[in-house]
Formats: sequence, structure tokens, C-alpha cells
Amino acid sequence: MNELVPSSSPGPVENQSPVLLPSSENNWLPWIRSWSRDFAIALFIAGIIILFFYQPVKVEGTSMMPRLTDQERIFINKFVYRLEDVHRGDVVVFWYPGDPTKSYIKRVIGLPGDTVEIHRGEVFVNGEKIPEPYILPEYRGSQSVSPARVGAGEYYVMGDHRNSSNDSRVWGTVPRNFIYGKAELIYWPIGHWGLLE
Repeated sequence: MNELVPSSSPGPVENQSPVLLPSSENNWLPWIRSWSRDFAIALFIAGIIILFFYQPVKVEGTSMMPRLTDQERIFINKFVYRLEDVHRGDVVVFWYPGDPTKSYIKRVIGLPGDTVEIHRGEVFVNGEKIPEPYILPEYRGSQSVSPARVGAGEYYVMGDHRNSSNDSRVWGTVPRNFIYGKAELIYWPIGHWGLLE
């Protein structure tokens, strides 16, 4: 009598197809590769954006307190003024007209064609007092400055800490082509991180 006995032998090796068992290593490897590739691409794009559109700068001095303090690090947008005009209230970085090897950071107060006057610390543009919520009362000062007309292609700028700022009240207006960036973001120290307004 012939009996069929199940064989415990796996049979010839060459006739078997490999069986891949699921493993955590096999499952994670494609994800890690994909994530690494995406991260490298994002870093590259971020580098291009920072290189061509943004520039990190360090604030030196107290003329923009309380919004900006000495030794803070900020990003300035170098591209924005190719697309739009400079606006009143913008915090801009520019080459100092008295020595273009130096850069200053101030707030735009007067635009081309405006007449700027300061009476006991209060700023008037074209005869109207402008709101300045960014200035602390103790930083406003009490200085008076005679009316000054802003020429075509020029800007009247002032620091937010009026008592310690060397600005248009002293040396006049800034030509448009001297303005090379708009301050947009504080990135250091981390506790001060935030957008500039």
C-alpha cells in the first residue's frame, strides 16, 4: 500500500522563490530616503531665498528702541522695493548719506513731496499730526524742528528712540537708491522672535 507522507523537506533551493518577510527596516528605509531628499531640497530653496531675497543683519545701537534693541539679529527683505514703493512707517536699512560705507536702520516718516515738522516731540506731516503707537512716551523727546520739504526720490527717516537717534532731523533726507532693504523679522535672540511692524 502506498501512502502519501507530507515531506518535511523544502525541496530544491533553485526551485523556490524568495519570500520577503516584512521588517521594520524595509518599511522605514523608503520613508527616510524620501524625507532626506525633501529636506535637502527645502534647505537648498531656503538658501537661495535667503541669498537673493533676504539678508541677516545685526542691530547696533539704541535708536530703534523699544522695537529693536542693541545686538538683535534681523532679516531684511532686499527684494520688496523692486515690487512696491517705500511706505510711511516702514523700517528700512540704508547707506548713511554722510558715509555710504555705513548702514543705518530707521523708520520712514516722510515721503517724496511731504512736508515734515516736529513740534515738542510731536510729528506733523503736511500739517497733520501722525499717530506713532510704536514710540514710548519717554522716548518721544521734546525737540522742535522747522518744516522741511522732502524732495523727489527722497525720504525723511527717524529712529523710534528720538532722544538717541541720529537721523533726518540732523543730516537730512535719504535718497531712494540708498535704501536697500526693509526690516521684516527678528530672529535672535529667540525670545524676541517676531515680525516687525
